Amino acid sequence: MPDRYICEVINNERMSDVIFAITIACEGLAASARAGQFLHVKCGRERILRRPFGICDVRGSELSFVFEVKGGGTRWLSACEPGRTLDVLGPLGNGFSIPDGKVIVVGGGLGSPPMLLAAKSAAGGATAILGFREECRVILVKKFSEVCDEVFLMTDDGSAGQRGVVTEPLEQLLRLGGFAAVIACGQLVMQKAVADMCEKYNMPCQVSLEERMACGVGACLVCACETVSGGVTQMSRVCKDGPVFYAENVVW
Repeated sequence: MPDRYICEVINNERMSDVIFAITIACEGLAASARAGQFLHVKCGRERILRRPFGICDVRGSELSFVFEVKGGGTRWLSACEPGRTLDVLGPLGNGFSIPDGKVIVVGGGLGSPPMLLAAKSAAGGATAILGFREECRVILVKKFSEVCDEVFLMTDDGSAGQRGVVTEPLEQLLRLGGFAAVIACGQLVMQKAVADMCEKYNMPCQVSLEERMACGVGACLVCACETVSGGVTQMSRVCKDGPVFYAENVVW
């Protein structure tokens, strides 16, 4: 079983009408967390199932994660004030294997927060491409600007940054060259487009898949996805075998 921690809430920041960022204090978690891993958080006593949240950032003994209010559990979490404690399992899953060279991190919507820690973990530097539906959903651009060499902001309607999709600046960067890998997280259709673009330019690509989870430790198989290894197709557990996979191993 993974380690269980009772963590104090240090800060709960409202980033938009429905998006929040919680910072918790936990030296044990912070010391072992890697970019791409996630936390499984209990959201109130009456809810049996925990909620999975990708780790956004680690600073000393503090960790942060970002979430959108979608139901009772995340609504309960959004009301947690500093000083309250959270029951957390983690860090869970396999994180990114970040190479020594410069990387491109690609985040779509709520897939953007885990890319912040990935960018910070890139010893050779990082360029970020962030995609959102519209300006009111844009988050973390300033923080990415603090740790990345360059940040491309894309919105579907052009209300912030440039109008378009993340694969447009991605192709420009891949044509220029000089990067060791692409690392991505977001909706499946976006990640497939990123994976296809990387295949076109023969660029190594890792993706963090988003699936519904129940146990978070590989026992319930709710988050199973189809992957291929050595020419053999198999079912993998996103929570246990992932959430990070090499793009060429994912059956899209």
